[in-house]
Amino acid sequence: MPTKKTSSRKYSKAAGKTVASAVRRMKSGTLKSGKSGKGGTVKSREQAIAIGLSEARKKGAKVPRKKAS
Repeated sequence: MPTKKTSSRKYSKAAGKTVASAVRRMKSGTLKSGKSGKGGTVKSREQAIAIGLSEARKKGAKVPRKKAS
């Protein structure tokens, strides 16, 4: 019987927590875009998730590399 390969996590639990806190800050209106929060308040869910992933990446959590555009 062949062994079943279990897949590893793409994002760590810490990354998920960072994204969740970023979305919570977006909902409360305290999440700002841009360096050192000089931009306006974030309105879209996608932008909040991207900011959360970026913060997780800076903290050293397991997050896939950004796609080259």
